[in-house]
Amino acid sequence: QVRLVESGGGLVQPGGSLRLSCAASGSLFSIYTMGWYRQAPGKQRELVATITSDGNANYADSVKGRFTISRDNAKITVYLQMNSVKPEDTAVYYCNAHFLSDIWGQGTQVTVSS
Repeated sequence: QVRLVESGGGLVQPGGSLRLSCAASGSLFSIYTMGWYRQAPGKQRELVATITSDGNANYADSVKGRFTISRDNAKITVYLQMNSVKPEDTAVYYCNAHFLSDIWGQGTQVTVSS
């Protein structure tokens, strides 16, 4: 069973950058499709980006061209590089591992504000 711990959240100004990390523990990390989701206050959790075991990435339209998801199977870590952030990117960001079922991290808060 994979366990996930997110880090890297915080306060960032509009137009700035932030990198989130999700450290995994447990076996078989490389076979999981990994993803980042977010949930803003009063809204449903939504997909941000996913990356398959062989490195194929998929993005929500709202973050295309600004965010980049990547994974390092040797370090059993997945990253989300967030550039040109906007106030509407403010949310709790959750790491997800998917293989037959879903595993979630505890979330990390990202606040975009001047």
